[in-house]
Amino acid sequence: MPRQGLTTGRVTAAAADLADDVGLEQVTLTALAKHFEVATPSLYTHVRSQADVRTGVALLALAETADLVAAAIAGVSGRAALAALGGVWRTYAVEHPGRYAASRLPLDAETAAASAGRRHADLSRAALRGYRLSSADEVHAVRFLGATFHGYAALDAAGAFGHGAADAPASDESWERVLDGLDAILRSWEAR
Repeated sequence: MPRQGLTTGRVTAAAADLADDVGLEQVTLTALAKHFEVATPSLYTHVRSQADVRTGVALLALAETADLVAAAIAGVSGRAALAALGGVWRTYAVEHPGRYAASRLPLDAETAAASAGRRHADLSRAALRGYRLSSADEVHAVRFLGATFHGYAALDAAGAFGHGAADAPASDESWERVLDGLDAILRSWEAR
């Protein structure tokens, strides 16, 4: 079977695309080998295991979203920065569900340190600059934003806000209220 041009990067990119198409849990070495028309053992030159493939997808997703967040929050502050930051995650979860799922995977300390995770924390702090928080409060606020944005993005992408009722408020309306609430909380945040 041919394997010309097979690289770790190509395997990771194919795994990310497959994850978006069929779900992260369905990404297997067998499925990737089939995609590349190679025998499964041929992949072991480029990846160590199925877990290694998922970690690669997580790292790819974190890098992609860091770039998207950086572009989205450039030149905005306050509520607009919150909307831009959260909007990236909300959109990414819908457009790239497999990659999004991978971005939520826990990484070991060494891998996390080498990932775009630190860049995400820095970007979240940048989005909070307009709120005049202390350094200690920024840590809590970054976690608060992450929990809120990722909880909302995951539920929204899964269709959990539809409730099947014709008179249920649109998710976009709820999203605007979430942003208003976050903005109000952060403007009144006081150190303990």
